[in-house]
Amino acid sequence: MTRIEDALAGPPDRRRGRPSAESPGAARSTAAALSTACACGRLRRATRALTQLYDDAMAPSGMRITQFSMIRTLVRDGPVRISELAAQLLLDRTALSRTLEPLVARGWVDVSTGRDARTRIASITRAGTRAFAAAEPHWKHAQAQVARMLGPERLETLIDVLGELEALHPDAAPNG
Repeated sequence: MTRIEDALAGPPDRRRGRPSAESPGAARSTAAALSTACACGRLRRATRALTQLYDDAMAPSGMRITQFSMIRTLVRDGPVRISELAAQLLLDRTALSRTLEPLVARGWVDVSTGRDARTRIASITRAGTRAFAAAEPHWKHAQAQVARMLGPERLETLIDVLGELEALHPDAAPNG
């Protein structure tokens, strides 16, 4: 059972009474046992709530969580082609541009031409590195708040399950 299946199955005592995959009624029982809640809808609502929590915590830094995530990727990975950055963040080019443009305007990120004129490279600037350093304590505060609400073990499980969900994206690179 994957972590997603395990998380969706609920506590172990609820799983005990379910038929095994080999039993004739397994498909019927599994379909009947599926939640009527839309996983995507619930995840989108949870994402909005979590984004608001992080944005509120990070407001003093002048950076939103979406911007912080992009800058964090550039700090971690160094200069990267725009197409690779979009793939890493699972963003289409339009969403990437909407997040990247204000970072360029503030002088936190530089976008330059790559080795050939068709390639564009995003890189963190010195000002971007300073902005990241100033924003990181606010991110850590939000992260700690989430860890207190969920507990460290559940937070790690959530992060693992989210990684599995990200892998559902057709352009996702394998983790590992």
